[in-house]
Amino acid sequence: MRVSPDELLTKRDLEKFKNELFDMLKPVLQTQGLSAQGWLKTKDVLKLLKISSGTLQNLRVNGTLNHHKVGGILYYKQEDIEKMLSGPEKKSPKQK
Repeated sequence: MRVSPDELLTKRDLEKFKNELFDMLKPVLQTQGLSAQGWLKTKDVLKLLKISSGTLQNLRVNGTLNHHKVGGILYYKQEDIEKMLSGPEKKSPKQK
């Protein structure tokens, strides 16, 4: 079987393919890296705490849960969530 010169892959072709592949994978790898480092996105926090987005917003607004905004996406440190959950419980006022 003969291969035409047009069908041969060069080192340059492989290099270009590698760069294109890495460019496509960067967003996936960066997201996984953040969660591996203990950073969670809003959707992950909502699932973890089983709360609504409004409740999460209240936690941000009143300073109960710190967040960081990067490129329009909110991130939360997993350790901050654990601290919030293990903090002193607030007793609700007794109803009459």
